[in-house]
Amino acid sequence: MGLLETKSVAADVDEANSAAPVEGALAPEEMLDVSIIVPVQSGDAEVLDVTKALGDELEAQGRTWEIIFVFDGVRGEAWQHVQALRARHGPRIKTILFKNAFGESVCLSAAYERALGRYLLTSPQYVQVDPLELGPMLAEVEKGADFVIPWRHPRVDPVLNRVQSAMFNWVIRRIIKGEFNDLNCYFRLIRREVLDDIPIYGDMYRFLPVIAFRQGYRVVEIQVRHLKEWGKAGFFGVGVYLRRFLDILAVMFLTKFTLKPLRFFGTLGGSFALMGGGVCGWLAFQRLFYNESVAGKPLLLLGVLLIVLGVQIIGFGLVGEIIIFSQARNLKEYRVERIYE
Repeated sequence: MGLLETKSVAADVDEANSAAPVEGALAPEEMLDVSIIVPVQSGDAEVLDVTKALGDELEAQGRTWEIIFVFDGVRGEAWQHVQALRARHGPRIKTILFKNAFGESVCLSAAYERALGRYLLTSPQYVQVDPLELGPMLAEVEKGADFVIPWRHPRVDPVLNRVQSAMFNWVIRRIIKGEFNDLNCYFRLIRREVLDDIPIYGDMYRFLPVIAFRQGYRVVEIQVRHLKEWGKAGFFGVGVYLRRFLDILAVMFLTKFTLKPLRFFGTLGGSFALMGGGVCGWLAFQRLFYNESVAGKPLLLLGVLLIVLGVQIIGFGLVGEIIIFSQARNLKEYRVERIYE
């Protein structure tokens, strides 16, 4: 789901967001330094701790900020705490409420549309990373970074989770040829212009640094102090691993073959057709030189099936190339950082 489609799934935006500003608060039209985006996906989210930890650190650094809590189909005790925060901080605290759960990507899209900050800080619903790390992260964007991601080191979660995370990041590094060590951490600092160019949908929020990197944005990873980790420890269900595999396959296609679909489908289809041709060729060799009958042999059916499948897959690639050619004027594969004349 893209950035422009979020309004159709966001059921309710809390009407109190338009309340009269408290004394000393910024007017809504003013640009802030940082907008903190927190998807709330459980009723016991530590919204008070997140607000105090991140808000106090930004205040200490002289930064203006706001925090947007996106309730992803939940309420619970966290909802009551946010109401208390709104009474205390006024329009600095914003809330978005979904009737159903849509996931982190939709939460990020909905909050991005209403954020006033020059930089977007995405945070889990608990204090995952030491707030003091905000200083180095902000320093990196001030030096020109477009996307700053943390590397939780050392990790404090169970060993098995660390091993699985390391394997996931190793596969991603092999695909994109980038040195990212911790794409599973949601604590990120993003220059808002990045999300102007990158659509967010499905589970792609996890791979935003990868897509930004491939589109020419400067993505910087820094080591941070890991404080706490929520979530399941140990092995996950088969469905989780299957979705991760499909996500990785999608990222590989999006980062390497979006504008060259024939290379992907041609290689895949050609491999199938070649295998089918080899099978059929072997059967033909046996029939011609050894007079063996090929009628009724399963290998014949397999060979023909592989050839037909390969041709069809190559056809998909050709259709993709036609679409890319017809839309080439509207596509941009690069990003210009600066022009010297």
